[in-house]
Amino acid sequence: MINRIIYLPLLILGFSSFGQEAPQTFSPISIDNGVVFRDADGNYEMKFKGRFQSLFLYSFTPETNSSTTSFLTRRARLKFDGFVHDPRFVYKVELGFSNRDLSGASEFTSSSPRVILDAVVKWNAAGNFWVWFGQTKLPGNRERVVSSQALTFVDRSLLNARFNIDRDIGVQFRNKSKVGSEGEIREIFSISMGEGRNITVGNKGGLDYTFRLEYLPFGPFGKKGDYFYADLVREADLKMAFGFTFDYNVDAIRERAQLGSYLSRGTDLRTIFADVIMKYRGTTFTAEYAHRTSDDYIIYDENGDFLESFYTGQAVYSHLAYLFKNNIELAGRYSVVLPFEDTMNQDIAEYTIGLSKYIKGHYLKIQGDLAWHEEMHTEGAYEGWWVGRIQVEMGF
Repeated sequence: MINRIIYLPLLILGFSSFGQEAPQTFSPISIDNGVVFRDADGNYEMKFKGRFQSLFLYSFTPETNSSTTSFLTRRARLKFDGFVHDPRFVYKVELGFSNRDLSGASEFTSSSPRVILDAVVKWNAAGNFWVWFGQTKLPGNRERVVSSQALTFVDRSLLNARFNIDRDIGVQFRNKSKVGSEGEIREIFSISMGEGRNITVGNKGGLDYTFRLEYLPFGPFGKKGDYFYADLVREADLKMAFGFTFDYNVDAIRERAQLGSYLSRGTDLRTIFADVIMKYRGTTFTAEYAHRTSDDYIIYDENGDFLESFYTGQAVYSHLAYLFKNNIELAGRYSVVLPFEDTMNQDIAEYTIGLSKYIKGHYLKIQGDLAWHEEMHTEGAYEGWWVGRIQVEMGF
């Protein structure tokens, strides 16, 4: 009898708590567009992501009836980002392990395996004003700043291949502000070494100064869609972003500013980019213009003959794409590069059609494109060749 009296209130308590939710418990690991680690006090957070691209490439030159075929891992990367101590102090580290990621070693990077792509701290100093310090992409042309994971085609255009200013080590100041009822303006200014990523042996030339201005007349894109291609958000209202960049590389020593071969002497390079992107109900249009010049871009030998030159000239690129409701995207692209004639570089044009299937956005997709490349020589002759590519992108 006594036992029943003791058990009765315990039984009542058990039934009364049965319908209540269990108390929330803190989980240090979660899945949120990557694997997220955080501490219970909110002083630390790290998101881990990985991705790779498997590429098949075939090229054919009709004039010589010759072809090449290759399979390769185009990119293989790990990314870590989050904050430490305070959400105003954000970091990003991205590492690249494919042969293409590691390529480009020189006497100035010989002591580094070039694994590091990004290693940058971002401080939210006040309001919408941020200070970045470290190695990351410079605020150059939009196509370069868009991640290689978020492209409409298998890879970027000829304009980007010849004129982009890529990554560098330094400091960036970023701000954005509202204009009118909907518009937004973004300003970015950076000071960097001017010789590209992973420089480990001093600074051969002078510093690099980059200024970029962006104007979004109809406000921000959904999910920051001005920095990924394909209208996966399917913007219900027209969204547009205009960008302008001016880069001044003092005493640049590399052929293409932050990229290319090291030349025998330096020169001041000036590069201008202008770009636009528009999205509306599955349609994406983007276009870019690049122009690079210098007062002294030709290097002559002791006899006054041509020895080498910096890559100067201009280029145009545009693409138009439509994303169907089944997440298949059809796209066309045109790009042309027109280097200055006295640099001994050739004009080249590219006409590309592409087809993509987005299984899980840009994290899991299959892409293919077919391009006709045409190189114009100074004597009027030209050489043309086909390039076909199929690529699978996996991100996790």
